[in-house]
Amino acid sequence: MTDLIPRTVLFGNPERTFPRLSPDGSRLAWIAPDDGVLNVWVAPLRVGPGGDAVDWASAQVVTDDRDRGIRMFFWAHDGRHLLYIQDTGGDENWRLHDVDLQTMQRRDLTPFPGVQVQVVASNKKFPAEILVGLNRDNPQLHDVYRLDLGTGELTLVEKNPGFAGWEADEDLAVRAAYAPLPDGGMNLMVREQPGGDWRELMSFPADDATTSGVVSFSADGRSLLVITPVDANTARLIRVDVATGAIEVLAEDPEADVDGVVLHPDTLEPQIVTVLKDRTEFIVLDPAIEADLKAVRALNPGDPSISGREHANSRWLAAFTNDAGPVAYYVYDPAAHAGRFLFDARPELNRYQLAAMEPFSFTSRDGLTVHGYLTFPPGADRRDLPAVVDVHGGPQVRDEWGWNPEAQWLANRGYLCVQVNYRGSTGYGKDFVNAGDREWGAKMHDDLIDAVDHIVGQGWADRDQVAIYGGSYGGYAALVGAAFTPDVFRCAVDIVGPSNLKTLLETIPPYWAPMIAQLYKRVGNPETEADFLWSRSPLSRARDIRIPLLIAQGANDPRVKQAESEQIVAALKDAGIDYEYMLFPDEGHGFAKPENRLKFYSAAERFLARYLGGRFEE
Repeated sequence: MTDLIPRTVLFGNPERTFPRLSPDGSRLAWIAPDDGVLNVWVAPLRVGPGGDAVDWASAQVVTDDRDRGIRMFFWAHDGRHLLYIQDTGGDENWRLHDVDLQTMQRRDLTPFPGVQVQVVASNKKFPAEILVGLNRDNPQLHDVYRLDLGTGELTLVEKNPGFAGWEADEDLAVRAAYAPLPDGGMNLMVREQPGGDWRELMSFPADDATTSGVVSFSADGRSLLVITPVDANTARLIRVDVATGAIEVLAEDPEADVDGVVLHPDTLEPQIVTVLKDRTEFIVLDPAIEADLKAVRALNPGDPSISGREHANSRWLAAFTNDAGPVAYYVYDPAAHAGRFLFDARPELNRYQLAAMEPFSFTSRDGLTVHGYLTFPPGADRRDLPAVVDVHGGPQVRDEWGWNPEAQWLANRGYLCVQVNYRGSTGYGKDFVNAGDREWGAKMHDDLIDAVDHIVGQGWADRDQVAIYGGSYGGYAALVGAAFTPDVFRCAVDIVGPSNLKTLLETIPPYWAPMIAQLYKRVGNPETEADFLWSRSPLSRARDIRIPLLIAQGANDPRVKQAESEQIVAALKDAGIDYEYMLFPDEGHGFAKPENRLKFYSAAERFLARYLGGRFEE
């Protein structure tokens, strides 16, 4: 039997993560704990025999968060300021902060209560400026401001007439925007110069809008790179002429959506396109980078992503995700076609036997091919295992191959972890996404039941020992599993899942308002379809629940309000149904603080062990 992996190794803070090169390539910044809280650290990056090396002995922490930790930051193009966003208790009212590495002065650059900042654009031609969006004047709409990093001054440059988002060109001029349509579609609007009249460049119909968006303006501002499934099923990379609207298809795959694009940092021409299938596949558009991609891929068996380049393009960062190992980071020298290992995010994982994440597929009851991943307990006989269906949130996202702490946790505790990209998930073309429209609690759930039938039919899982588990939409699916199909599952774990679709849609964050038609298209309209939404709400059938439930909720969640959990808990209590309820007063839509994560996973593994018989850490 494999060693039990401690929860702190899986779910505690990483040792280091998210490295970023300074614009001149002389320093490396990363996120790591400081007195148990994630903060940003900086150290010199020195050139020496065998390649670049970090001077770890000179590393210093440059931020001073003492609460939820920092999870995302970026260098300003001046190389002097580091910027990061932070909210309060998970409320998602993000504020932009910076630290001046010359003076070590730290500032809250958007100190406005109840206001959310969005980073719109930055460019190395304007090293001391960035564009940000703020919903100061209207909670539903983000206006664009120019932020002077030297003075901290904010200058309004674009009042929002109702757009859902903005795009700026290489001169930091706001020249493209997304105009939502009443049916859930989106018009891509453009103009020739700031202050000019907006006009429609192309339209993304409602069935295409979820997987459509601008990648970048061209360097000369005359065209746009766009990912969209318009006139196709899978999302393609196209070039659109701003003046004429003429379209050139640059990359596509008949089976899967274009997932990402690597651009040349100066010319902004697309060099590599990624397509996510069972694993990441690469389409090389620029032959000059083909040898680099081959050299990067030779560094590590995982799936790589180029996570940053410095201004001179002489140093790259590459991150590798592996299914059975920690995320690994390397620095790469394109002139030498050679790379050097930086660090593993969680090196202690290398002491333990981890499990492979294996792609699988099956045919749904109505003929769709549904993909997913299986993670078996290492060394166990693949017969009649207890299983956990771990349902992803979104739902318009997908599960991917690579490092997944929950999959490893469940497999290590003795369960077959089943991840299903049910209809409505992205990545497999718009037809598959749109097959999930108005199918919450119906055909989307049928796909999960069909997955259970599949693993039982293959002999891998014990039909009487299957749990359903998930967060956000996955939490909703767990509640649906308990209320709609209690005979299929032995128990259920719901993390920040909605119990009443009508109240969910009536309490969305105000800044989601421009996208509300798309949400109604996917789920239903609470103003005209209250009965339909109630029929798809687990709360409507709470008295049918016959299996134990564990429910966890963040009190500050702006997406799925605390009332969503409180409603179902009250119904369960009234009906005398077995449940456990965990409310985290300092969390939002998920658990950011390591002490809260560890508390939840401790309770969850004891809960699963009680009903499925797996292992748990004392």
